[in-house]
Parts: sequence; C-alpha cells; structure tokens
Amino acid sequence: MKVVKYPSRQTWGELLKRPVLDNASLNESVQLVIDEIRQKGDEAIKKYTGHFDNVELDQFEISAEEWQEAAALVSVELKEAMQVAAKNIETFHKQQLEGDEVIETMPGVKCWQKQVPIESVGLYVPGGTAPLFSTVLMLAIPAKIAGCEEIVLCSPPNKEGKLPAAILYAAKLAGVSKVFKIGGVQAIGAMALGTESVPKVCKIFGPGNQFVTAAKQLVSIADVAIDMPAGPSEVAIMADDSADASFVAADLLSQAEHGADSQVVLVTSSEELIGKVTDELEAQLGQLPRKEIAEKALLNSNILLVKNQQEMVQLINAYAPEHLIISTENYLEVAAKITNAGSVFLGNYTPESAGDYASGTNHTLPTNGWAKSYSGVNMDSFMRKITFQEISKAGIQELGKTIEVMAEAEMLFAHKNAATLRMQ
Repeated sequence: MKVVKYPSRQTWGELLKRPVLDNASLNESVQLVIDEIRQKGDEAIKKYTGHFDNVELDQFEISAEEWQEAAALVSVELKEAMQVAAKNIETFHKQQLEGDEVIETMPGVKCWQKQVPIESVGLYVPGGTAPLFSTVLMLAIPAKIAGCEEIVLCSPPNKEGKLPAAILYAAKLAGVSKVFKIGGVQAIGAMALGTESVPKVCKIFGPGNQFVTAAKQLVSIADVAIDMPAGPSEVAIMADDSADASFVAADLLSQAEHGADSQVVLVTSSEELIGKVTDELEAQLGQLPRKEIAEKALLNSNILLVKNQQEMVQLINAYAPEHLIISTENYLEVAAKITNAGSVFLGNYTPESAGDYASGTNHTLPTNGWAKSYSGVNMDSFMRKITFQEISKAGIQELGKTIEVMAEAEMLFAHKNAATLRMQ
C-alpha cells in the first residue's frame, strides 16, 4: 500500500480513485453478449459458458442428484454455522417490515399504502476464485421473508460443470426456487431477458466484477430492475492511536483477498500506527492462501495520514466506502458524522467479516462511491409499495376546491371537471 502523508484536499479525488476498466470498451463488449442472448437464448448461454468458464453444459439447471450430493458434502460444522447466520439475517430483516397505517390527511380523505412483494427475483452469486455462499443467504432470506413467488439463482460453474456444495446447501436452506449453473454477463442476460431454460425475472440482485456490474446497468435501461451498481469490494478504515494494528491489517486484507480489482484504504491521524500496520500487513499477507490476489489489490490501495479527526471524517464522506470500520476511541461520536457509507463497523471488536457472514446485516452494498445515493440491500429492496386513497362524499367537498384551482392553473380542465362533477 502506498503511504501518503498529509495530502492536500485537491488531491483527495485522485488518491481515492477506484481501479476501473475503460467503460466504453467494457460496455461495448458486454452489450454484444447481451444482444446475442436476446437473439439466441440458451444457445448463446452455452457458447459463453464454454468461452468464459471453460466448460460445456447441455443442462444449466441443478438436478435433483446435484442437490442431494451437495447436502452430503457440506460438513456438519459448516451447516451449523450457516444456520446461525441465517437466523441472525432473518431476525434483522424481519424487523424492517412495516404495517400499512391508514392516514386521514383531512376530514373524509384517507390515504394508505400496501407493501407487495416483487413476484420474481434473480440472484447473482459470484463464484470463480471465491464461491460466495454467504451471498445466497443475504439475498434469498429477505426475498423469502418478503414473499417473492419465484427466487432464481445463477452462479458460475467450475470446470467440472458443478457448483460448490456450500452454495447449493445455502440455496436450499434459504428457500431458492431454481438454481442455474451460469455465471458472469451471460447469467445477468439470461435472468433479465429469459431463455428457454431460465425464467425472466422482475429484478436482479447481487454483487460481481466490473463485467457483471456493467451487464446489470445495461439491462436495467429497458429490461429489468436492479438492486444497485455493486462491483468490486472495498473497505475504508478510520483509525487513531487506540486501534489495534493487527486488527486493522486483518480487516484490510479481508477485503483485498476478494479480488485483484478490490480496494482498501486506511485513513489515520497516527503516524505511529502506520508503521505498525505496515509490519502487520507484511506478516499476515505471507500466511494467506490468496496472497497473490491480495497483493494486487494492495497496489490499488492507500494509507492516508491526515491532520486530525475532522479531516478523517471529511475524507471518508468524500470516498463513500462500501464498508467503513471506525477504530477510534470515540467511535460512536465519529459514526454520527458519517453520511456516506454502505455499512459501518464500530470499535476494535467488530470485524467487517461479521457483516459479511453472520451478524445479521446485509452484505450486498453499494460500491464505487454509490453509497452517496444508494442503500444496501434491505427488505424494501424486495417490496413494492402501492398507494391507495379513499375520499368520501363529504371529503370531496373539503378537497375539491383545491383540486379545481390547481388543475385550472395548469390548464388541465378535464382534471378540474373530474372534481367539479363530484362536488355538484
């Protein structure tokens, strides 16, 4: 990681720039794949699965035999861990459901809203170098709580044409309807457009690399809704002298090992801490099986020494990280000043990996600065809200004149007449 001491405010934008591909060429290549899926359906899925995943498949949907095999392969210990995580995720998300209260805005005028689930949702679960079975729980459990009728999941197959047993066990545990061995752009295209094998869904959820993010954004223009632009993972850490350097290094590496295009940032007012963290990074990095991936991510990453806590807060709000860890002595006071972040982890004993797996909050979060305008996945993500109004005969007498005046001012006289006739 590059150490930058006391950077001027004018350089913050450059220092906090995420590693990205050229969007013009990226979108062009992704659009070609989507267009071919639109025209050829399963034939295109088969072609690109062979090209990108190096496996030839005639059947994309998981068979009954594969479900059974997966259940047998997952250890009892991992099953129990998933069950604890699933319970916490369910508990946290159930608390977000709201009632449908009727509001009388004025005498005789009643308004309310009804929450209804999105009928069909598509979940994308990254595979490749790290099969994220935890993402299955994070997406499918809220979808099930919401009452989505069909929950479709796509994840890239390995070279043997199989999905990791843990992904399938998590899918069964969380109530997924159908699982397909399809990854990357072709998975997003299949769920957005529908093919002979894969049903078209109403909304697509899930993180992925820059190709997956580009595909989601392109299909969202005319074909399907998406949760958010969720791309390569990132974490920012705010730390002072009270932080434990080994914890800080571990949290930085926990995101760096996601992928070479991930980014981690440490912002601190303690020069002494920087030396300790740098030593810890070197020591811990050597123990990681995914050392090479983490090393590449660290090349995209910075340690920034700033003057004081106020600058730390300002810099973080400018960065708008997906994950933010606050390891300062007064972390609750600092947290109150944070306005741009996907999910925040407070104190020395709250690792970011707790949110990734089992504390109960959702780990599907906005990246690349989108935390300035998007929330992470929550129960609202799987629901639609329909508004209702009911006006009595007395109520239209109360409200009618207001409608008439406003409609006439906009020169929409049929609007005015709709109220006038009722008042008469």
